[in-house]
Amino acid sequence: MLLVHAAPPIPGGGGNGGNGTGAPSSPIDMYVYVLSAIAITFIVMFTRKYKNQKV
Repeated sequence: MLLVHAAPPIPGGGGNGGNGTGAPSSPIDMYVYVLSAIAITFIVMFTRKYKNQKV
């Protein structure tokens, strides 16, 4: 008996959100590179900030 399923059920209606790839549409997929660049920027900023306080 399957108690947990990792993928959400696909709603009826035959559509997949109009993205044409067969995968569920996820708006965050468009911004992965931008969000990664912002995360790296924040890591560098906070590293420099705390490095300057310790010296």
